[in-house]
Amino acid sequence: MAVWGVKGLTAFAVTFALTAGTALASDALVDAKWVQDNLNNPKVRIFEVSVDTGVYERGHIPGAAHLNWHTDLVDPERRDIASREAFEKVLRDAGVDKDTTIVLYGDNNNWFAAWGAWVFEVYGLGNNVKLLDGGRKLWEAEGLPLDTALPDHPDSSLTLADRDTSVRARFVDVVAVAEGKQDVKLVDIRSADEYAGKIFAPDGVKELSVRAGHIPGAVNVPWGKIVNEDGTFKSKADIRAIYAEQGIDGSTPVITYCRIGERSSHTWFALKKILGYDVRNYDGSWTEYGNAVGVPIKNVAGTIWTGK
Repeated sequence: MAVWGVKGLTAFAVTFALTAGTALASDALVDAKWVQDNLNNPKVRIFEVSVDTGVYERGHIPGAAHLNWHTDLVDPERRDIASREAFEKVLRDAGVDKDTTIVLYGDNNNWFAAWGAWVFEVYGLGNNVKLLDGGRKLWEAEGLPLDTALPDHPDSSLTLADRDTSVRARFVDVVAVAEGKQDVKLVDIRSADEYAGKIFAPDGVKELSVRAGHIPGAVNVPWGKIVNEDGTFKSKADIRAIYAEQGIDGSTPVITYCRIGERSSHTWFALKKILGYDVRNYDGSWTEYGNAVGVPIKNVAGTIWTGK
């Protein structure tokens, strides 16, 4: 056992303080330097998951593979996440094994990268996954290298676990909460205008609901409140305080939702991976709930669907 003198303890304390002061919010995050240092690490696989799938082809982090959210993360026929078999094939082709560290990043402050992290969580690889804090925005802002070459790794023999339903909320779950049958906190991460029912969806989007508003009992914490200007997450303490102001403190299970489940994955990641709360993501979100028949809705603005 090491014996520390006063000077040794002082030096250790200073080193620890400096390290702690510059540490990321969570082990589920890595910074750009870590990614640069591990670009050639055979135990690391990097994936870009961007809202704009075309940006990958124009240049991506060297060695990064592409996870196209339109095709690789969803079922092409039914509204669902990718099947285990389909997702397994994508990961095998990328050389992902059970002990691979998986780094995800993307545009729009890692919206869809966080959704990708949630899909990995569903299939039992959540502890392998880390987000590049700040995502593509930070990488480009720092002038770090981009490449157009496609990675080529030997196929793996990865076998994914069956879906873990404990991290996914379904329609019946949120209806039960809305009707007061379940003690669960609902977090609506959409804009204040979406939440209030002033608008049905952000401008330019095609996935719509015929009702505006929010699920009764949900609190509104827009996802952007927990990120810095450069796209990185705020500190763990700041994130905890932001949600605590809305009664979200980890003492009660939480369900996050948005419009189609991608922005809410960003909040799911913060609450689950950074704060360690018991959280499920409702990927049906408002386009499912707001189109359902006979469910309770809170519409403060009173906006009525006119088909336009």
